[in-house]
Amino acid sequence: MGAALHALGLYLLAALAEIAGCFAFWAWLRMGRPIWWTLPGVAALILFAWLLTRIDTDFAGRAYAAYGGVYILASLGWLWLMEGTPSRWDVIGGAICLIGAGVILLGSRG
Repeated sequence: MGAALHALGLYLLAALAEIAGCFAFWAWLRMGRPIWWTLPGVAALILFAWLLTRIDTDFAGRAYAAYGGVYILASLGWLWLMEGTPSRWDVIGGAICLIGAGVILLGSRG
């Protein structure tokens, strides 16, 4: 169970880094912020990629697939904090994705 919590922590940190990196580009291209906003965005995206390599799994694809569910949940958290309350369907969909991520990461490999 300790390994699963460690992986979840890494996934959450990766999600925050990816959201921050992508938002920097969104702010530059869609909100008219200066181009220098992309510099911390690039650093955040590098951190995101590095964090995903720290997940203890034998296959990159499995790490990425499981991460997808965590990213969706983190994106809904961003929506809630910055743009307004997600709908119940947003929350239900995020929960389904997180359950799927758990199955991918923790499922039997027999």
